[in-house]
Order: sequence, then structure tokens, then C-alpha cells
Amino acid sequence: MLLDLISLVKKYDMKINGVIHIGAHHGQEDSTYKVLGIKNKMFFEPLKRNFEILKQNVSEDSILVNKALGNETKNVKMFVETANRSQSSSILKPKLHLTQYPRIQFNEEEEVEMTRLDNIQVDTTKYNFINIDVQGYELEVFKGSEKTLENIDYIMSEINRDEVYENCAKINELTEFLSSYGFKLVEQNWAGSTWGDGLFIKQ
Repeated sequence: MLLDLISLVKKYDMKINGVIHIGAHHGQEDSTYKVLGIKNKMFFEPLKRNFEILKQNVSEDSILVNKALGNETKNVKMFVETANRSQSSSILKPKLHLTQYPRIQFNEEEEVEMTRLDNIQVDTTKYNFINIDVQGYELEVFKGSEKTLENIDYIMSEINRDEVYENCAKINELTEFLSSYGFKLVEQNWAGSTWGDGLFIKQ
């Protein structure tokens, strides 16, 4: 996370009762969730190697799902890299990423199962925060989460202002879609120049 969640919780008096973390990688943020006392936690990670590490790193009472999220139910191919511990892997084909970070080569592919967040059989009323980092695929995930968004108060999302990945959602598209659900972009960090993180809060 480029944004400091602990500081933002204090700044905006965020009352998080549960987190849905999409693109969990190895579960690095779980320690932050523990500090904040977040008890309900659900992690989505589609890549098998990452998922095995994730299982070892997060609280035993967390819900773990080895699937990708989007707006369809199907199997999809992911472009996988290893130089950045697969953190840059994406359903979308890399574009500017290849010239911005030439040391990161997408030299593997993996077929993963995709579903819609709205199709997951869990009590979504226990979760009011989404933390999402899916390398430009965020908008498609939100399109498959329309019912879930009714219960969400806060979203921390990766944001893009250029085509880091082919056809990735730009910041204006993301803010326009989320604004229809009452969300406003209140914080931005563009540490990656063409990409960064944003915090959206439901008004």
C-alpha cells in the first residue's frame, strides 16, 4: 500500500468492521489489519504459489479464496512475472509497465478461475472496506461487485492515469463508476508516476 491506512483511519475516523482484500499476494497487509483490530477478513488471491504463501501468513480465522475476481465466471489467463515476486502479475497484458520496469519480464502464464464478488456466498454485511490491487483490472472487479458495494463504506484501490496494462481502467473511469455508488476520491498517492493508490469514502 502506498497510502498509510493507519493514519487515514485516524484522519477520517474510519470505522472498519471487516475487509475484503482483492489481490492479496502474500498477505503483507494482514499485520496492519491486526493493528487496527479488524476481525472480519477475506483475502482473494488467484495465483497458486502466492496462495500457498498467503495461507501461511494470515490469521487462521480469515476467509481465503483462490480465485480471481471480475465481472464474469470463467477461466482466464494471467500474465505472470517472477522478478517482482509476481506482484505485477495481471489478467491484462502489460504495456507501459514493460518500458517503465524493464527488469520485470512477464515470462510465465497461469490459467486461473474467475468469479464475481457478488457470487461469493458470504455475509457481506460483515465487511465495509475493500482493499484492491489487481493491476488495472479494478473496474471489472467493481462491475461484478454491485450488490456488495451497497455495504461498503471505504475503498482503497490502485489507480492509473496511463495504460500501464493494455486497456486498464483510468482514474477518471474509476471515479465516475464509484461515484454512482456514492464514493468520493479523498486521497491520492502517485508514487508510481503513471500509477498509484487512492482512497474512496462513501459520502
